[in-house]
Amino acid sequence: MSERYSVVTTGQVGIERDRAVFEYALLRVVPCLERGECVNAGVILYSQERAFLAARWDLDEDRLRALDPGVDVVGVRRALDAVERMCRGGEEAGQAAGERPGPRFRWLTAPRSTIVQAGPVHGGLTLDPETEVERLLDRLVRSNISSG
Repeated sequence: MSERYSVVTTGQVGIERDRAVFEYALLRVVPCLERGECVNAGVILYSQERAFLAARWDLDEDRLRALDPGVDVVGVRRALDAVERMCRGGEEAGQAAGERPGPRFRWLTAPRSTIVQAGPVHGGLTLDPETEVERLLDRLVRSNISSG
């Protein structure tokens, strides 16, 4: 069994046997690009070590309409669904169906001027990427819904 080396919170190099490195980005809905206001709507998480790529979202339509009463909510939902499908891969990923998870993550997180955008990419360590993507969704997206 090979050992993985990673930087621990003390800044020293340590051995990690169970945890995997992951990267994630928030999915933000920016209804008016000129104003730059956004609503956190989802999370994309990628772990190369675990060959894992997933997106989860939970759209607060009331908060979104507060920023732009005329926003196309159906279109936003379609765009968020498309991100989720691209992460799952396979035929439903469209032209990206043949791409590995890493290139799909990089494409999804590339800067763009669209209504649904990925924020900056952050990293961390996790025992389970599936649990981590749900934890991040709860902490960074749903916590805003319940407190708003």
